[in-house]
Amino acid sequence: DGTVFGNFENRLLVRPRGYYREYTVPTPGARDRGARRIVAGQGGSGDVRSSGEYYYTDNHYRSFRKIRE
Repeated sequence: DGTVFGNFENRLLVRPRGYYREYTVPTPGARDRGARRIVAGQGGSGDVRSSGEYYYTDNHYRSFRKIRE
């Protein structure tokens, strides 16, 4: 994954396109990608791998929970 997350629902802070990336969280028994995702923001570092800005959704973007490290 790692595709650009558009934040079209505006559930996260509005940022320029490309700021957020999304990653599929496997759903046991699902035949498709399922509804679970982790969305990562670039944060102050500019790099989603080290930004510490991570969100989880299990309902396909209707709501998010911040992941704490």
